[in-house]
Amino acid sequence: MKDVYQISDLESRDLLDEGAEKPARLAVIGNPVAHSASPAMHQAALDAGDMDMRYIRLEVEPGQVAEAFSRMAELGFIGCNVTVPHKLEAMECCDEHSEDALAIGVVNTVLFPSENNSKTIGHNTDGPGLARAIREEFSVDLADLRVMIVGVGGGAGRAIATQCARLGCEQLWLVNRTLEKAETLAEELHQYYDHDEHLQGPGDQLCALGSDDDALIEAAGRCALIINATSLGMRSIDPLPLPRACIQPHHMVYDAIYKPAETGLLKQAKSVNASAANGLSMLLHQGVFAFEFWFPGQSPTEAMRRGLSSTL
Repeated sequence: MKDVYQISDLESRDLLDEGAEKPARLAVIGNPVAHSASPAMHQAALDAGDMDMRYIRLEVEPGQVAEAFSRMAELGFIGCNVTVPHKLEAMECCDEHSEDALAIGVVNTVLFPSENNSKTIGHNTDGPGLARAIREEFSVDLADLRVMIVGVGGGAGRAIATQCARLGCEQLWLVNRTLEKAETLAEELHQYYDHDEHLQGPGDQLCALGSDDDALIEAAGRCALIINATSLGMRSIDPLPLPRACIQPHHMVYDAIYKPAETGLLKQAKSVNASAANGLSMLLHQGVFAFEFWFPGQSPTEAMRRGLSSTL
């Protein structure tokens, strides 16, 4: 039994399950994928439900997602999770898409054909997972907040921003090092707000800002929740994703990073007595939504929480 499988291991069921007590029926695909905490989280849920199957890591090269999907479906896989860099390619390989996948534009969860379903269906659980995480961490609903998202040029930032817009957050600031990317996303999300004009001012409902914009500190002061969706903070030498003056005592600060558990941004938040939380809860809840997608009616949140904590 391997820690990481390759697409060549999908040649046969005998090869895939050699040395294992249970058959592999779920997976996370990515490149690289050895770091993924999804197997521990989902396996805990499967074991708690006495479900006779394994969840594995599968390393797939770019351009091979369609082949991987075909092979998994032939071997009777129920579905898979999708991580970087395959979320866009995975969307292109699905026959149908959920409303969440269509809104966000990428897929992170897939359901393969079965007796009850003849198509490969793509879904995205990142946005709903974030909303549930904010409720758990801060006891407030995301829809009721004024939100600033830092780092909207990548997949995580896009998913978070789209969820905020779909929920109708009172105000939404999209911040990115490359302003053009924030402006492009603002144009796409404009449909969720009842405006005819192009919004750019810090007092507007939807606003795009560069990370070095002079209006950033003023805009931060207006919001209640700041979310970091950049990779800044994964290394101890990383700078903060936005100026220190942006973090104020009234803020709730959520960092999508969960390793390390306390980033520089969260340390800064705590130093000014702002509320702070890392991305572990988003990882958990997007996983729970994926599990519910595969197995409707089941929501093993606490089992998955225990499985996730065992990896830290």
